[in-house]
Amino acid sequence: MKHDSYIIAGPTASGKSDFAHQLAQRLGGVIINCDSVQIYRDIETISASPFAGRNITDDIDGVPYRLFSVLPLATQISVADYQTMARREYDAARAGGRPAIFVGGTGYYIGALLNGISPMPDIGPDARRRARDMVAHDITAARKILPPEFKATDPQRVARGLEVFFQTGRHITEFQALPARGAIMPRPKTILINPPADVLRTRIATRIEKMMSGDAIAETQRIIANKWNENRAIGAAELCAYLRGEISRDECITSWRTKTNQYAKRQRTWFRTQFAADITVTDATQIDAII
Repeated sequence: MKHDSYIIAGPTASGKSDFAHQLAQRLGGVIINCDSVQIYRDIETISASPFAGRNITDDIDGVPYRLFSVLPLATQISVADYQTMARREYDAARAGGRPAIFVGGTGYYIGALLNGISPMPDIGPDARRRARDMVAHDITAARKILPPEFKATDPQRVARGLEVFFQTGRHITEFQALPARGAIMPRPKTILINPPADVLRTRIATRIEKMMSGDAIAETQRIIANKWNENRAIGAAELCAYLRGEISRDECITSWRTKTNQYAKRQRTWFRTQFAADITVTDATQIDAII
């Protein structure tokens, strides 16, 4: 049955992009990015974007693609910003009579689509800069400013908590307790692509080698030139360290592979505990089983 919208989710290297593309071809759908790194341009290879090695266009093989490579590296956006952009593309797809097919592995973007988000205050540039600088200097000290109930540990979310506090004098958890809004309705059909862990490890290793032989080095040079936070994309910190001569090529690949596997493990945990998929498959080729 054709639905108004779908969310195709899964850990990195699971094949969710291929699955979403096949689904869009069969249903005449519009693919909308749900990945917090693929939304940036100039890092398509490092982010494993569908546009890696391609010209950035509005479609691939006739399938419309939205919110991929749309932001410069110097731009910072919040989950609320993403939600607004995604809702706009969803509305446009539905107005054109097409199902919207969200694809990605960023849990807090997926949560914003499924559950909505609590209203947050506007953040000024001074508060944002102060928060980012503090996290970059000492994230452990930065987390001590936030309340115990704030559980996030990744740099981007810690910085978000700090900038809300610096802007308002109130903790982000106070705003998170407010009623959520903006969820996609009716609820999207949710599909999880979840291969076995050993399959993912093999795919990750192969993909990283391919990235190193592709545009990863040139993209890393752009990351350095734009002073982009290298911790925001898995592998970027290792690539930057390699270009600075701090580690060898082999050390870069080994660390990149390890961190990607760790990230995939965290994603699998999130999908198991936070994502109630309507359908779970282990391989992108199983599309015939669901449509």
